[in-house]
Amino acid sequence: MIRVVTFDLDDTLWAVAPVIERANRELYTWLDEQAPLFTRRWQPEDFDSLRREVVREHPEWAHSVTAIRLGVLRKGLRASGYSPHDTEHLAEAAFTHFLNARNQVEFFQHALAMLTHLGQRYQLGALSNGNADIEKVGLGEYFDFCFNADQVGRAKPDPLMFEQMLRFTGAEPTEVVHVGDHPEHDILGAQNAGIHSLWVNFERQPWPGAKPPSLEVHCLSDIPAAIEALANQAPTQGSGADG
Repeated sequence: MIRVVTFDLDDTLWAVAPVIERANRELYTWLDEQAPLFTRRWQPEDFDSLRREVVREHPEWAHSVTAIRLGVLRKGLRASGYSPHDTEHLAEAAFTHFLNARNQVEFFQHALAMLTHLGQRYQLGALSNGNADIEKVGLGEYFDFCFNADQVGRAKPDPLMFEQMLRFTGAEPTEVVHVGDHPEHDILGAQNAGIHSLWVNFERQPWPGAKPPSLEVHCLSDIPAAIEALANQAPTQGSGADG
């Protein structure tokens, strides 16, 4: 029996690259207006090198895109000549501006209809390594809960996010299907937690890992039927979720 279906967000329900590109452009425009010393020193392409420096200096932040983004802003602002007080104020305001843009997404075709269909039968949740806000992106009415790496303190494929989800829902691992696009973060993470896995493979790529996912689809509209077929399967005695 399947009781719970969890979803990755970025690149599963929407394409994240154009979202981040647009958010970075809007962030840089805001910085040019509000913190011109920053944009005199740094160009948009410098965000990547700043990010690498921040992660190298603070490996404990590796799981948190929020901590890293704030670290990049603080580091860049300090190096541009802003005082500690102004740096903190500008970094927080700049991050808020970035986050507003980051939560403006365009859903993949069939995403909302698929979630509506599944929500009539299963408890739905989001498990994300990113910092999208399900309310702000427009998914609050579809999901019953959300866990992300910032909240949990670990990123997928670490099992902690899956374990917290299981405690929250009271479901057994074999009663859950996790849906995602990433072979390691989503599929391997779910497998390591004993959870059924559904690989969203839009590009029809060959499976790159060892143990294949429980399910694979090439279109979001195929997800309800795939999960229903899995739910209707008689369990094999002694087998795991992906057995």
